[in-house]
Amino acid sequence: MSFSFKDLSSDVQASLEERGFKEPTPIQKEAIPLALEGCDIVGQAQTGTGKTAAFGIPIIEKLKNVKGVKALILVPTRELALQVSDELSSIAKKRRLGIYSIYGGVSIGKQISLLKSGRCNVLVGTPGRVKDLIDRGVLDLSGVRFVVLDEADQMLDMGFIKDIEYILKKTPVERQTMLFSATLPVEIKKLISRYLKSNYKTVRVGKSLITPKVNQKIIFVKSGDKLKALEKLLKENRKETTIVFVKTRKDAADLERSLQNKGIEARAIHGNLTQRQRENVMNAFRKGRVKVLVATDVAARGIDVKDVGMVINYELPENPEIYVHRIGRTGRAGREGTAVSLVSEREKSRMYKIKALSKVKKEKFKGYTISDLADEIKNAHIPEKYLSMASELLKSEIDEKKVVAFFLERIFS
Repeated sequence: MSFSFKDLSSDVQASLEERGFKEPTPIQKEAIPLALEGCDIVGQAQTGTGKTAAFGIPIIEKLKNVKGVKALILVPTRELALQVSDELSSIAKKRRLGIYSIYGGVSIGKQISLLKSGRCNVLVGTPGRVKDLIDRGVLDLSGVRFVVLDEADQMLDMGFIKDIEYILKKTPVERQTMLFSATLPVEIKKLISRYLKSNYKTVRVGKSLITPKVNQKIIFVKSGDKLKALEKLLKENRKETTIVFVKTRKDAADLERSLQNKGIEARAIHGNLTQRQRENVMNAFRKGRVKVLVATDVAARGIDVKDVGMVINYELPENPEIYVHRIGRTGRAGREGTAVSLVSEREKSRMYKIKALSKVKKEKFKGYTISDLADEIKNAHIPEKYLSMASELLKSEIDEKKVVAFFLERIFS
């Protein structure tokens, strides 16, 4: 399908040029002209393909001189709500459009005042908070022309389907609906058949949802060696921005503590953190002050960091579709990425369920070698007081070989 940004209004073109948009991505090239024609759309593509602009550009192109909420974009998390509203605001920079994000975990009073003022034209929100505002009688969706369900499968996983259906029933039947999802489980297909027009268009970019830019690896480890294997990986790739995935909030907090005790500056993001704590962790990660982010699947939903060089599955997910979401965090925007899965004996059955891992080369964790240790010592920043202590120790009458052997025993035993 032929489409160029030059087909858009001059003000939208100017905003895109300022943002560095040159050529539409494959999903933008397919979806934008269909959206401009008014078609309902089901878009399926891996993370990082430019789908926010794929639905955002046509909505902004069509909205001029409007009052009240005309577009509703539902997303799974507050992080994604903020990211989507920021991107749409930059695209609509030269238009007088009120684009706002609304989500839970913060005061509802300001959000109520915003809606009552009528300034909000494009609402990006999480289903729970949007439903709450409808129930309070402050959010009127009767004038909505566009509805977008972004990351639909993740909203399904988080138990939002009933809220989504409730919200959709509050919008006009003649609305234009666009649904974007990395995967299309049965429940999402049912949602499509109920709420999208029967002549909706499907846009799918690429045969695989895993970008070829991601180099996948499997390392078999004994359960007791997982932390050692992770520590080795992180130290070998200390310059890479890395996300380490775990199963539970407790796992995330425990692993954060363990890695910090090993001298690795890691921070965890999970459901027990306040909104401010989450934002502080994510800002440090985005700006590169923290290279290692330990995350649960729920907490990681909506995280959009373009320069993630490596993803590590500290534990494999039970659901194969979650694996696709996890490794979709790397290999983005044309950059190479690495996805490593640390697999213990009890996790092998899970590994065989993940089709994406069927042809991936497998290796065994060999533990630390003298070469690894020498490299780590060479790159280590050691405080002066320990260098002084080492100097004093080596001046003593103890054999130098015995001094080194003493500390090696402490490390490897």
